[in-house]
Amino acid sequence: MERIDELNYEGLKIIQNTDGFCFGIDSVLLTEFARDIKKQSKIADLGTGTGILGILLSKKVNAKKIIGVEIQEDVADMAKRSIKLNSLENVFEIIQGDLNKIKLENNTFDAVVTNPPYKKLGTGIKNKEEKQKISRYETSASLEDWIKISSKLLKDNGSFYIVYRTDRLTELFENLKKYKLEVKKMRFVYSNINKQSNLVLIKAVKGAGVFLKVDKPLIIYNLDGSYTDEILDIYRKK
Repeated sequence: MERIDELNYEGLKIIQNTDGFCFGIDSVLLTEFARDIKKQSKIADLGTGTGILGILLSKKVNAKKIIGVEIQEDVADMAKRSIKLNSLENVFEIIQGDLNKIKLENNTFDAVVTNPPYKKLGTGIKNKEEKQKISRYETSASLEDWIKISSKLLKDNGSFYIVYRTDRLTELFENLKKYKLEVKKMRFVYSNINKQSNLVLIKAVKGAGVFLKVDKPLIIYNLDGSYTDEILDIYRKK
């Protein structure tokens, strides 16, 4: 069933389907992490889903143009309708199709953002719903595909932002290095202070020199299950 959710930022809203895959806090955290994208940038949002990254970034970084790529036709349609709902047609465009087959001009994007599927096929709990399987598992593109395509799209010194599973960090670093994306900033995300990190936020720059900054840990929940002050601040920001 479809619903319209308030994003509590600049009056933005998003259309989602509760029978499919709704966005999580990881997408919101990535848009905060990517706030250093320069104003009036051209941004690619790969695996855009219902458009949460592009919708928020359109206002958070005052983007000039955002191109979202989404393989699922009905999900892409929801994203298009959310764009119209927010009057972002002049800023945010959706291209529906396979990431490996979409033709976008290489070396033309200032930034790429992505919250790709975290799981390899054949691992973890299987999702009964095909939409959830596509959103969570590498069914059409591998992690290497995601990074290779991102590197091609970026200008020299363009920035790549990703939220990903910490337990695949070694694989992520190997592929970033392979495609000339040098990690410049990272931040580990923890459910609470007693848990191991399950997510990591990464910024890499195409063709940059070797220098890495690790930000302080980001903790989502207090031990009583309530959001930490930092998470509340993120949701309160206007």
